Parts: sequence; structure tokens; C-alpha cells
Amino acid sequence: MSLSLNALTQLGIMILAGMFMGRMMKHIKLPNVTGYLLAGLLLGPYFLPALGCPFSILSEHFISGIGIISEVALGFIAFSIGNEFQISYFKKVGAAPLIIASMESLFAVVVVVAALLLTRHDAAFSLVLGSIAAATAPAATIMVINQYKAKGPVTSTLLSVVAIDDATALILFSAATAVASGMAGRASNPVMQVLVPVGQILAALAVGGGLGILLLLPMRYFHKKSNRLALICGFLFVGIGAADLLGLSSLMLCMALGAAVANLSSEAGSILSIAESITPPIYILFFVASGAGLQVSVLKTAGMIGAIYIIGRSIGKLFGAWLGARISHTPPMVAKYLGPCLLPQAGVAIGLTLIAGRVVPEYAPAIRAVVLAGTLVYEIVGPGVTKMSLTRAGEIAGS
Repeated sequence: MSLSLNALTQLGIMILAGMFMGRMMKHIKLPNVTGYLLAGLLLGPYFLPALGCPFSILSEHFISGIGIISEVALGFIAFSIGNEFQISYFKKVGAAPLIIASMESLFAVVVVVAALLLTRHDAAFSLVLGSIAAATAPAATIMVINQYKAKGPVTSTLLSVVAIDDATALILFSAATAVASGMAGRASNPVMQVLVPVGQILAALAVGGGLGILLLLPMRYFHKKSNRLALICGFLFVGIGAADLLGLSSLMLCMALGAAVANLSSEAGSILSIAESITPPIYILFFVASGAGLQVSVLKTAGMIGAIYIIGRSIGKLFGAWLGARISHTPPMVAKYLGPCLLPQAGVAIGLTLIAGRVVPEYAPAIRAVVLAGTLVYEIVGPGVTKMSLTRAGEIAGS
């Protein structure tokens, strides 16, 4: 049972509780985002009721009804990541981010699939579940980088890799589900199953880049920060909405929008700064809502398969990032500390479970339970691991 509070009261409680828990985390040297997630866990409808508490502050219905906040928060995060995609940077570092993103995504899939097959699980199930392991959630990572103003080769490579990861994960998932569909006798055209997502990625990049170019046109005539903030919000909202209407990735679209601004405007830095002025309460709401939606009970349901998924994915990400960094001759610090920063997993992976359920419907409940269990573990542990890695790399001030 949840308390009967109106929506604004619940949103206010979420922001205040998030701020309080974020402050508490500083005393134990953990990132604010860990506090936001824990605040959501305590306010939400799953954790305290599971311990015998007769009520919760936030209801399941309320959490599911504020999905637009998550969409907006991810849009701003993707816009921020896109601003790191400067052509001058990629001319300097070459193909390193693409190689690393490909390797860490590929090995996360390979290790999980191999472990499931070795433990005698169905091949189609192993392929579909293993392919979801490629996805990495950028939101918590970006929050840690922003909070501590991390700067250096590991941080700059990390920003590029998490951006590319969304595309590599979707391509690997599409390829794996096409093969799994063939095994289950459900594939109509495996080639198209792979090509369609590639086309969607390219379309998202094209639409996002076009919106970025259009955004810069009125920027010439509006110089006040308040007006520019309104323009940024307007274009991001249109972009997120267009992605939803066209069935495209809003993350890819908003990244492309940010990349267009970064490469075509000499005022990219100030534009990003203006955008970030509105994001603190949006981010708090997003992470508190994410924490509230984490179902602790799935840890029991996931069982041994969940342990295989979490451990196998972690090993694959760490080894793949290390190997990719060595192949692309990045600084030793990148090879050593990048992998742990790629562990968080959330929205994209959960979304992929819906598609996975259509490929192997008989395993849909198990796949969802395992991925949700992974999300719970990675989202709580991930930010602290990211902070520790960047600190050891010497890229957090005062470390």
C-alpha cells in the first residue's frame, strides 16, 4: 500500500530525499548518484514492503506514470555526451574509441553466451540473454564524471566509448536475435533483422544532426541565456518525441544533436553550460525514480542464471575494454581503468528484454528477471566503482 499523496508532493519528496541521500554519500566517499538510487529504493514500492513495511511513499503506478522524466533526463545526458564527439578529438585519437566499444561489447556477449552454454542452457536462450550484456548505461557514469569534474585520457575515452556502445550493443543484439529466431524457426528474413536496426541508427544520427543544425540558426538571434535555454529544451523535446514517433533511439538522436552543435558552433561550450543549468532536479528525479523501480525480489528469481550473467558480463566488459585499449595503443591508464567504468546497465537493456521476449517467449520471464537483477546490482555498485577507477587513474581532483 502507498500513501495517498498528489503528484507534486511525491515529486518534491523525491527531489528532497535525493538531495539528502546524496549529501549523506559524501560522508562515506560515494558519488551523489548512489544516494539518489538508494533514496528511490527506500521511497519505492518494492524494497521496504519486502521487509514488512505496510506502506511506501511512491506507488508502482506513480513510478510508471513519470516515464517522461526519464526520457527527458536521458535526452539531456545524450546531448551532453554528443558534445564530446568533436571531429578534432577523433582526428587526434583515431579509431581507438570505436575499437574499444566494439571489443567490450563483443566480449560481454561472448563470455555470457559461452558460460550459459557450458552450464547446459538452451542455445537460443543463451544467445538472446547474452546479447543484452553488451548494453551499457551512460547516465550514472556521466553523473560521476560531472560531479567530480573528472578529466584525463581515461575520462575522455570513456565518454566516447559509452556513446558508441549504444550502437554496437544494438547491432550485436540484432545479430544474435536473428540467429536465435532462426534456431527457433521464427525468422522470416535474418538479414533484414540485422539491417533494420543499422538503418534505424543511421536515421537517428541523420535526424539528430539535422535538428542540431536547425538549433544553431535561431541561436544567432537569441543571446540571452533564458532564451537559449528555451531553444535547447524545445529542440531536445522535439528530438525525443520524433524518435518515439519514428521508432528510433532517442539516445542516438540526441547524441547526434549534441555532436552537430559541438562541431558547427564556436559557442558549443556555453550552449552545453546553459543546458546543464536546468538538469540537476531532472537528474535527481530520474535516478530516484530508477531506484524506486528496482525490484529487490528479482534477485531470488534470477538465481544461478543471474549470477552467471552478472559475473560473465563483468569479466567480458573488463577484458574487452583492456584488449581494445591495447590493440588501439591507448595510454596504459586507459587499458587499466576504463573497463570498470563500463559496468552500469539500465534502460536500454531493460528495453531489449521486451524484444527478447518476442524471440524466445517461453523464456521471457527468466530473461526479464535476470536483466532486472543485473540492473539492481550494477546501478547500486557501478557509480562507486566508476569513482574509484577514475580516482586511481588520477583524473579526479584531489585524488
